[in-house]
Formats: sequence, structure tokens, C-alpha cells
Amino acid sequence: MAEDNFFERVYAIARQIPYGKVTSYGAIAKALGTARSARMVGWAMNACHNMEDVPAHRVVNRKGLLTGKHHFDGTNLMQQLLESEGIVIENNQIIDLEKHFWAPEIEL
Repeated sequence: MAEDNFFERVYAIARQIPYGKVTSYGAIAKALGTARSARMVGWAMNACHNMEDVPAHRVVNRKGLLTGKHHFDGTNLMQQLLESEGIVIENNQIIDLEKHFWAPEIEL
């Protein structure tokens, strides 16, 4: 299935996000050569909540908002995980996003 393959490619990139860094749905989509599919990246991240090897908490929207936080167990788990990695969050948004942003390499 094409969708399963896309999701696996998303997860392969998400697994590369370093500790203490975040990336965006759009950055992952761009790296996959599908720049207009940020929403599908979001669907993939939502579908991986039982995959402990995929650090879904490190994927945020382009403004650093924790838009996927409602997919985590507990009300603040996504924020707590990011804060445990040294990322400061106020009002569901990462402070100093540029400092923590990791851009995945574009696949050829």
C-alpha cells in the first residue's frame, strides 16, 4: 500500500530527530519530496502513538505549536517529554524554535 510506505518513510525521518530538537510536519514532507503533504505527515504521526521507537513528541507545527498534544496519553505528556529534553514551552508553543529546530535532509 502506498500510504503504508509513506508512513514508514515519515517514521524513518522522525527516528532521526536528535534529542532536544524538533522538526515540523512540513519539514518532513519537504524532505520526502512531497512538500504539500504536511497533513499526511500529521496523520502518520497520529497513527504511530503505540510505536515507542518513533519520537512523535518532537514533531510540531511550523510555528512550534504542540498541535499533536491531544494524541498523547495525559493532558501534558507531549510538553513534559519536550521539557525533559530541555525545550522551554509557554502556552503550548516552543520558545526559541530556531534554536531547537532540526531540518531533515531532503531525500533524492
